[in-house]
Amino acid sequence: MTSSVRNVLVGTFTLRFSTGLTGGLLTWYLGKWLHDQYGIEVTPIAYAVLYAAFYGTELIASPIFGVLSDRLGHHRVMEWGPVFGLVAVTITGLTANLPLIGGTRLLEGAATAASVPSILGFLAMVTARDEELRGKVSARFELATIAGIGAGLLSANFLWALIGPGAFFLNAGIYAVSYLIYRYGVTAPDKPLEPPEPGTLAGGDWHRYVRLLRNSHVWLLAPTWIAVNAALGVYAGQGLLALIRDTSGRFPHQLLAGGLSPIEIGVGMIAAGAVFFGGLIFWGDRFKRFRRTSIIFYGIIGGAVLVVGALAFNHSGGLQVLARIPFAVIAGAGLFVLAGATPAALGLLADMSESYPEDRGAVMGLYSVFLGIGQIIGAFVGGLAAEWAGIDGILVATLLLMGVAVLPLYQLRAFEDRLAVPDGHSSPS
Repeated sequence: MTSSVRNVLVGTFTLRFSTGLTGGLLTWYLGKWLHDQYGIEVTPIAYAVLYAAFYGTELIASPIFGVLSDRLGHHRVMEWGPVFGLVAVTITGLTANLPLIGGTRLLEGAATAASVPSILGFLAMVTARDEELRGKVSARFELATIAGIGAGLLSANFLWALIGPGAFFLNAGIYAVSYLIYRYGVTAPDKPLEPPEPGTLAGGDWHRYVRLLRNSHVWLLAPTWIAVNAALGVYAGQGLLALIRDTSGRFPHQLLAGGLSPIEIGVGMIAAGAVFFGGLIFWGDRFKRFRRTSIIFYGIIGGAVLVVGALAFNHSGGLQVLARIPFAVIAGAGLFVLAGATPAALGLLADMSESYPEDRGAVMGLYSVFLGIGQIIGAFVGGLAAEWAGIDGILVATLLLMGVAVLPLYQLRAFEDRLAVPDGHSSPS
């Protein structure tokens, strides 16, 4: 692995750290600071709009920046993302205007849209003749992405407790570090060595892309993958906000409706993150034993168990602290199993891409599309549910989305048999 590849992966971590940090800081900024300082009340629906603005921009702009990176060079476009992000968080730290904050969410969504396709394009380019290296790099990219976002969200709670809105300007400095890593730590041409060939997306043949999507069986995975991401989006988009806001007056029988401190939320995120990462590692090592659809199904059941445990915990206000521990353990066990659903869905998408070896990147790019659609749906569903029934509403909404996710699995499982590569081994269970 070259130093350029390592630096791109380090830059991916710092870039995604900034993304997660902004999301976490905005939750405190919108959910508490604006109310305390200016009397501005940000409802769950308004928060959902701001949250969805980021993913909507990423969803729409990623294909555009992907084509630009093919035309102008992956290295050049890679550097745009941190600049967009730096400007976005600086403006956010200087304003209390909600429409302007919405604009910064669009700009930060463009930061991710510019960076991720160009980074993946670069990594695909440098690993084109080394399948073993490609596997290692792909795994490390996913780890850098998940770890970066998680670390940023976690750090937001502690940084907010220490320096408040000043953390936005610290985040601008982290975006600058990402830019410097890409600009001076990566050795690559700033433009393609050869002009794009006719018949490629960079050459302007968008009809070919449409035909590929129309004929691909990847849409069998779409309903399940979108629903799972929507369920996760309910937590990421509204769960944290609901834990920050004090809604005990409306929901007096809900233990978690009273609002938690940054330190309490930070400790909880550390515990949940440890369980989730443990689940990722465990289920990632079980791909040879279990079918992808089996792991997805187990994950959906785990999500249901998580909801049951969390609902019980939320209504345990009359119990001693030690008596609540079993509910937390049940919720943690469900989270551990739920963690397997996301890598299994990604693995199944990669299996499907084998039918289109010349367009693998186009098929795999749908990962971001499904993620964006799911997160947007989850944000709005979670917002409506939070307005309706607080923490209970968020949990019930998650359960319903998990139910939607399980419905297409039977058809998807039947198709999965056709993806198997004969190798003399029996099919996994």
